[in-house]
Amino acid sequence: MVPRPFRVATRAQDTADTWTLTLEPAAGDGPSIAPGQFMMVTAFGIGEVPISVSGPPARPGPVVLTVRAVGAVSRAICAAEPGHVLGLRGPFGNAWPVDAASGDILVVAGGIGLAPLRPVVLRALERRTELGAVSLVYGARTPADLLYGDEREEWARSIEVAVTVDSAGAGWTGHVGVVTKLLGSAHVRHAETSAFVCGPEIMMRFTAEALVEDGVAPERIFLSMERHMDCGVGLCGHCQLGPTLICRDGPVYSYAELAGLMEVREL
Repeated sequence: MVPRPFRVATRAQDTADTWTLTLEPAAGDGPSIAPGQFMMVTAFGIGEVPISVSGPPARPGPVVLTVRAVGAVSRAICAAEPGHVLGLRGPFGNAWPVDAASGDILVVAGGIGLAPLRPVVLRALERRTELGAVSLVYGARTPADLLYGDEREEWARSIEVAVTVDSAGAGWTGHVGVVTKLLGSAHVRHAETSAFVCGPEIMMRFTAEALVEDGVAPERIFLSMERHMDCGVGLCGHCQLGPTLICRDGPVYSYAELAGLMEVREL
């Protein structure tokens, strides 16, 4: 429960309201973080928020966080210059089962949801020769809201990458429309596909429903859920979702576990 001090090593702006920070421990080694886990991040004197880790998976070293400035704490984290000290607790939660996946992999991300899925893409690239088709379908509100532009171009040399936006100006030549419209363009064999999905909850629900209709088993569709978390260890109850606590039992669930809960309005 005590935050460990980490120093900001690098800070890069991704979009108008989103930054990626690399943090190194002030003393000792960095934690080994599985893809999909999150950290509780403290801006001292302001507060603490949960942030999914967007860095390389399952190896000790610096902690990489992609953070959108939406409140007082996240704004303070995003404003932290190199040399500034933040507090980290964790890692917490379970992991994307990317190492257990076989056959084809489909990654579907909406907006900032690409950040917790970045470790899945990186791990799939490491396992590229062991897997079948690997596809990333990514959507954002506008072209200016798209993350990891240079990196996505690099990924596209090894995997299939499709990008769409909700709205765009005259200079945009890519797809326009919701992310589910691009699912059909992914060249994966649905019966042999493991799907990893993160984004707004309604987007995840419609994506999962569409994938089930296409023949992907609900047990092979994995979603990362978000709720307000204060403790990270299942004590405060703020992240309750039906009978589960997301910080303890999630944040990654199979759609087989979530389908009934996601149909309950405002749960």
